[in-house]
Amino acid sequence: MTHTGSPDVNALIGSRICHDLISPLGAIGNGLELLEMMSNSSGPEFDLIRDSVQNAHTRIRVFRLAFGAASTDAVVKGSEVSEAATAMFTGPRLTMTCDLPKAIRRVEAKLALLLVMCVETALPRGGEISLTCTDAGWTIHATGERIDTDPAVWGQMAEAVPAPGLSAAEVQFALVPDALRAAGRRLQTDLTDGAVRLTF
Repeated sequence: MTHTGSPDVNALIGSRICHDLISPLGAIGNGLELLEMMSNSSGPEFDLIRDSVQNAHTRIRVFRLAFGAASTDAVVKGSEVSEAATAMFTGPRLTMTCDLPKAIRRVEAKLALLLVMCVETALPRGGEISLTCTDAGWTIHATGERIDTDPAVWGQMAEAVPAPGLSAAEVQFALVPDALRAAGRRLQTDLTDGAVRLTF
């Protein structure tokens, strides 16, 4: 929980961790390229390392935006948010699409990605997630074969006090209330058997 005028320590920690991990990941990627050039060969082991480094880069890009510090006047490119979110939340069972403007307030991008991470937990069997931003506001819409939204967790998403007993995998739920206040937004949640719709 943060207080007006005080630093968001959690966000600063997130920013620091992401910043410190970027350089060694870049070094691993550069080292892999050198190994391939020197040995003039490739194989499944190189592909595995390359894919792992790329996956780590993608996750850090999303984590930096979602968990890092965001000042109220900072702006981020919509394409940066779209590319990072699409890469992270697209896989064998999950697809992600984004329709965002060229420039986005950083605090709104942070909130949107936290909410997408919340929605991802509601799709245990995969599904489709769309993230859109227009003059009317933001919309996150998800559909899937099975929607799993724990009332104890989802019922307090926008409350001042997060649901008790959250796991590390659910930390995004605990951060949503502060992110809503920072962005000056109110969250509307619509949960049905086959879909989740969040607007702010």
